[in-house]
Amino acid sequence: MDLTTAKAFVTGGSGFVGRALISALHAKGAQVVALARSQAAAAKVIEAGATPAMGDLSDQDALRTGMAGCSVVFHAAAEVSDWGPRARFYEVTVRGTERALAAARDAGAAKFVHIGTEAVLAAGAPIVDADETAPYPAKPLGLYPWSKGLAERAVIAANGDGLTTVSVRPRLIWGKGDTTILPQVADAMRRGVFVWFGNGHHPTSTCHVRNVVEGTLLAAERGEGGNIYFLTDGPPVDFRDFITEMAATQGAVAPTRCVPLWVAHGVALAGEAVWGALNLAGRPMLTRTAINVFFMQVTVNDQKARERLGYRALVTRAQGLAEMRAVV
Repeated sequence: MDLTTAKAFVTGGSGFVGRALISALHAKGAQVVALARSQAAAAKVIEAGATPAMGDLSDQDALRTGMAGCSVVFHAAAEVSDWGPRARFYEVTVRGTERALAAARDAGAAKFVHIGTEAVLAAGAPIVDADETAPYPAKPLGLYPWSKGLAERAVIAANGDGLTTVSVRPRLIWGKGDTTILPQVADAMRRGVFVWFGNGHHPTSTCHVRNVVEGTLLAAERGEGGNIYFLTDGPPVDFRDFITEMAATQGAVAPTRCVPLWVAHGVALAGEAVWGALNLAGRPMLTRTAINVFFMQVTVNDQKARERLGYRALVTRAQGLAEMRAVV
């Protein structure tokens, strides 16, 4: 697929990855339409270089209309949280993906690229050098891994009959403009409430946002239907060292305080039980999903993307951190 002449549709375009993806598509010369559920979201996708299509993932007609004439669909939207009502995760992430797939087929799109996550493998144990052959766990640990796994399986199952579907799995997305993980971590450090569970010194894979975009575009251009591709910055890094460096770019000083991992598991279990039983607003201060994907080893192997897509990490960790320090 030649993206320089393509018309592309993007969901989740107002988010961190979505904005970077729109900008890259626009730079290539593609015509981009992006789903926007509010005027604030519309302003963000316009700034990134897309034409907004007003609506959300619950609106099949809005999806179908927005995708009209598009040859490729990039699906980045999901319920991105580690806690919340099960029904919302299912409606937004699972049913939203199913609607996007149906709309893409109805619109005659040729390619559907899903932005997934390594969290689909989270089951309570470390994830060690996983590749795309690793099976989905029988019992995913939390609603985010559960819903993203169901969504990805729907994407892969939809491959065929004129629609080529693929999924990419970046691990720990970071970089300048992050609106998700880093702001929360830096704020917790400034307020003195951040602690390391375990000691924080475990290997982790990472993927800079521009590397995510590079892999996603290559998946659109070269990805084989029904396939999944992990994306990373390269060899793993020490989690605590990396988070400490990222926080420092925001003027936050990482603490030295540590809490044993078994204590963290107990707090998460108790909190989830109380919130679930009483249907409390907000979220527990800690969840088992967060422990699994942040405070245990998560390393993945992106050799398949490198060999089959020609993927290379364009941005090194040193370059990405330097960019972040430049805006403080």
